[in-house]
Parts: sequence; structure tokens; C-alpha cells
Amino acid sequence: MSTTELAWFKSSYSGSAGDNCVEVAWVKSSYSSGSGDNCVEVANTLDAVRVRDSKDKSGPQLAVAPGSWASFVSFAARG
Repeated sequence: MSTTELAWFKSSYSGSAGDNCVEVAWVKSSYSSGSGDNCVEVANTLDAVRVRDSKDKSGPQLAVAPGSWASFVSFAARG
């Protein structure tokens, strides 16, 4: 994952003032194209690893337990 493509979002549980909230950084894959329109983005939160389609940032997200995500990444790295 490349850390040069960070985008932040605030928790839906934060107040209207936005003072007491958690912000999460979305990271795009280093394998994505230069335009960044056709890739998967991943964000680590306290309770889950979140995955979304970069073309639909406000669309659905997949929330995966951190241990399950680590197993998936390990499996994918083996090819």
C-alpha cells in the first residue's frame, strides 16, 4: 500500500462540532493506476480493517476482523 494517497473521514459517531472523533486514513494499493480510479482502498480502525471501491467512496464498505485480514493478505502474497 502506498502512503502517498491518504484520504481522511470522520467517524459517524462524532458530534456536529467534530472535536471528539476518530479519523481514519484510506490507503490505496501501490498497484493501482496513476489516476487511482480503479482500485481498492483499505483503512485500519480499532475494531476492523475496512475495504472500499475507490470509484464509490461513499458506497458500501467491507469490514473485516484484523486477524482475518492478516490471513487474507498472507494468502494473497503467496500467489
